[in-house]
Amino acid sequence: MTEARESAGPHARRTPGTPCWVSLMVHGLATTEEFYGELFGWEFRPGPQQLGPYVRALLDGHEVAGIGQLPPDRRLPVAWTPYLASDDVDHTAEMVRLCGGTVAVGPLDAAEAGRMAIASDPAGAVFGIWQASALLGTALSGVPGTPAWNELLTFETESVTKFYETVFGYAEEPVVSADFDYVTLHIGGRPVAGIHGIGHGLPRDRGPHWLTYFEVADADGTLRQVAELGGRVVRPAHDSEHGRVATVADPEGAVFSVVQSPR
Repeated sequence: MTEARESAGPHARRTPGTPCWVSLMVHGLATTEEFYGELFGWEFRPGPQQLGPYVRALLDGHEVAGIGQLPPDRRLPVAWTPYLASDDVDHTAEMVRLCGGTVAVGPLDAAEAGRMAIASDPAGAVFGIWQASALLGTALSGVPGTPAWNELLTFETESVTKFYETVFGYAEEPVVSADFDYVTLHIGGRPVAGIHGIGHGLPRDRGPHWLTYFEVADADGTLRQVAELGGRVVRPAHDSEHGRVATVADPEGAVFSVVQSPR
């Protein structure tokens, strides 16, 4: 579980397929800003408004994520969505369709920031596609309050992995285990995302979905803070080979994981 940090650094254009941004759509923008501002130390400034009110979250002046407001009449799932880099979002969107996925929004221009689309894979998991212009993507990584990893939770890995490999050109590295269905997606020899097949372990109300991990300094302390701020713990903190990990939900129900990397 290592964020794909390219050798050229965060201010370089991302290699196609690399998770480059995460965005959250909510009903209460102001209260959501308060939650994440307290939890991660984020500050906010306005971003492109093509899909309605939208802000970019900043940490120490660096853009790390986006939060937008859903229209009042849209009862869509509130969820963090990773955006995968593309050199040509229109071509990538067409590949999504050809490979059995769905394009729900776009492609469309996000002001001067870039061009984007929102799509879903054949199993229904939603992800974004980002063709960078002024906004290359998350400009800071490896410190508390920044995205650390993105993982697809789905029924099984085999068929959906083929979809992502065909659309984005990933190489795969399966975990060889009789009872653990997991594939790590690689670009240029670097791990960039994971696919975890959990079968009937998927939440009935969500189905297949992408899960974003955020780096934190103290996983247990973060869980206490989440509860104090009106969120809830979905999966308590536990130790893993990647550090201490937990899964939580914000006050509107958006689920995300936190990871305290080994020191």
